[in-house]
Amino acid sequence: MVELGEVVMILDLHRQGLPVSEIARRVGVDRKTVRKYVDRGLEAPAYGPRERRTAVIDPYASYLRERVATWPGLTGRRLFREIKALGYAGGYSAVTDFLREVRPPTNPGFEVRFETPPGEQAQVDFAQFHVVFTDEPLCPRIVWLFSMVLGYSRFVWARFVVHQDLASVLRCHAAAFEAIGGVPREILYDRMKTAVIGEGETGGIVYNRSLVDLARHYGFHPKACRPYRAKTKGKVERPFRYIREDFFLARTFRNLDDMNQQLRHWLDTVANPRVHATTLRVVNEAFAEERVSLLPLPLAPFRSVLKLERRISRDGMVSIGGNAYSVPDATRRRLVEVHMLASEVRIFEEGILIATHPLLEGRRLRRVEQGHRRAVTAADRRARKSGRPAIAAAGDVVAQRPLAFYDAVAQALAREGRA
Repeated sequence: MVELGEVVMILDLHRQGLPVSEIARRVGVDRKTVRKYVDRGLEAPAYGPRERRTAVIDPYASYLRERVATWPGLTGRRLFREIKALGYAGGYSAVTDFLREVRPPTNPGFEVRFETPPGEQAQVDFAQFHVVFTDEPLCPRIVWLFSMVLGYSRFVWARFVVHQDLASVLRCHAAAFEAIGGVPREILYDRMKTAVIGEGETGGIVYNRSLVDLARHYGFHPKACRPYRAKTKGKVERPFRYIREDFFLARTFRNLDDMNQQLRHWLDTVANPRVHATTLRVVNEAFAEERVSLLPLPLAPFRSVLKLERRISRDGMVSIGGNAYSVPDATRRRLVEVHMLASEVRIFEEGILIATHPLLEGRRLRRVEQGHRRAVTAADRRARKSGRPAIAAAGDVVAQRPLAFYDAVAQALAREGRA
């Protein structure tokens, strides 16, 4: 039996715009009860419950139909926020009822859900996104979304990257652990090549050596899901669809940095403060409980090295991951050894470190370290234009020769009568 005070609280929370599930959680009743009293509390006695909700949503029906027709994947929560900004004063259930009529029905089937204790497991995966940045409107891009979801709280950390490579995997892991302030005891992966190399001859999973080094450094245990069983890690698969529909669709981005800034704001203000549909808890509140159960961060940063061999271009640059990094003008060898760390690039010539660069995020970027290029003088430019070597200016360093050399030159000139 619902008391009068609870009914008043339900109606007051509904007027504040809270969703039905959140009102039910705060009052301590089920969602059907909330919907019943919300319907009765609306000021439209001439209509039944369904007609009242239709009347409330009717001024925004054309807008919703247009948005759904253009972006079929937009979530009900996203559309609810959009029409509230336009002045909609009704509840979320009226929006979902309207969307059920507009969208075709689906039957996804049943799934088994497995819950994990706090701090026990996280799930990691990549998803591909096609985007056109407004800074480069004629150049469509493919970017990858790295996502880590904590199993207990469903807290999401995510970042868009240009490459789905090992360096990006290591760098995103380190950034995610730093952001959540700890490390889960187990991380579940699919069979992506940057994590799983294959299976051993006697059974068991063979993981990438650098990933094993990462796991050893942070103290977590890597675990691969069974082949062709993507739903084994549904806690990270479902957020990909949520991010695509509630964040990505119908937005514009200037570049990768702007894309990640908008994603960070959306995660902080929409995704993680929401009431999760499965756990029926606010994600941030559950994460606050889970955080104390995470393993502590190691004292030293992760310094695993990926070694590569690269050829220096004619303009003194080394290409790594689609970006170019400079080497000093004095570099003699054409082949150099490159050491890639999680956030740094080091270039070696015959075992000697000759250049250090921060790792560039993006494609077709160039970085020339200060001091790697000798300043071009006016004499150099004139000589280059005329095709003659430049005459060294006073004070330039010249090669030192013994006095016997100059004596021999004087004797040769004397014999020719030119002395």
